[in-house]
Amino acid sequence: MNSSRWKPSVTVAAVIAHEGRYLLVEEQTRDGLRLNTPAGHLEPGESPQDGAVREALEETGRVFTPEALLGVYMAASHDARGEPTTWLRFAYCGRAG
Repeated sequence: MNSSRWKPSVTVAAVIAHEGRYLLVEEQTRDGLRLNTPAGHLEPGESPQDGAVREALEETGRVFTPEALLGVYMAASHDARGEPTTWLRFAYCGRAG
């Protein structure tokens, strides 16, 4: 029996729009400065929805109220160390207070 298991990295994102404008955060990456939605890794025991609320508060200082699941996305890429990784992202749309 193979003891290794495929374990995608689970992330969450908050897509916040108001009057045709989006709330984005600046991130310094190995490829330079990038704009992104408030997002991050899901923490143990946390629901994806609660994770999106937490990440939006941590990154923007605003309370995010999810209104709908925008989608669940999977992509293969590299992590911050350059290791191959599969990302599974739960994205929610909603409003920020």
